[in-house]
Amino acid sequence: MTEPSEGATPARRPQQRKQVLLRLDPAVHEAIARWAGDELRSANAQIEFLLRRALKEAGRLPGEAGPLPRRGRPPEPPPSP
Repeated sequence: MTEPSEGATPARRPQQRKQVLLRLDPAVHEAIARWAGDELRSANAQIEFLLRRALKEAGRLPGEAGPLPRRGRPPEPPPSP
């Protein structure tokens, strides 16, 4: 393997999502799961949505935080004429 030349930036790998073990009170988890179901999200996606909203409201959401990943079926293309 060759060493990268000085000043060269290494190729960036796609950023991977972090996995976190979260302990919740069962009643809190159930409430989040119900809320998530009402909004057609998974409980995990609902927790991330709520955390991002809280960070944004507190002015602490990092600028480099990407958008929430889109889940589910991609939108249908418009019909061709």
